[in-house]
Amino acid sequence: MSEIRYRPSDRFLLTVDQLLRRLPAGGQRPASGPADDLPEPDGLTSAERRRAAALMRVNHAGELAAQGLYLGQSLAARQPATLAHLRAAGDEEAAHITWCQERLRALGGRRSLLDPLWFGGALGIGTLAGLAGDTWSLGFVAETERQVERHLDGHLARLPAADRRSRAVLEQMRRDEARHGDSARRAGGRELPAPLRGLMRLAAKVMTTTAYRL
Repeated sequence: MSEIRYRPSDRFLLTVDQLLRRLPAGGQRPASGPADDLPEPDGLTSAERRRAAALMRVNHAGELAAQGLYLGQSLAARQPATLAHLRAAGDEEAAHITWCQERLRALGGRRSLLDPLWFGGALGIGTLAGLAGDTWSLGFVAETERQVERHLDGHLARLPAADRRSRAVLEQMRRDEARHGDSARRAGGRELPAPLRGLMRLAAKVMTTTAYRL
């Protein structure tokens, strides 16, 4: 069976469809979440609850940015296989947004005030990565996911021990990110130059530090 060839207008419409389904009013809750069978922690102090909520706000902002990256890359993808890879990963990442949002709500936290900035900036960066070519775009996915894994390791170490529900969410997210990165490398993703990797780490540091407070 021959591959479907998408015109630029087709990719644009597919991306708009994804965007509408990612909006709070347009999405549907995943059938199940990693924390569904765990009890809500009742022994958290006020300080622990605030710290857990701040960490989950950062993760929600990061997942929203990831959606912007994937959507931007989808707009510029050249090969149908690359577009399919980005769409499939984006669908899984959309569940992460819902999980983080649910934990924020349960912990009495709020979303980042700069969510539109995180999403819009990532959309532009993702489009530029896609325009560089599919192998560079996939390499960008691989490096992004590698950095997100390290970021999640740090958050797992900082979460209050009693908040098993948030921990279950972050552990599942980490497994998903590792798989997405591996898939991007196997699909032909190129290793990014060291200066670009460093710039990505700096940008991520700015976002995570700001979203923790705002």
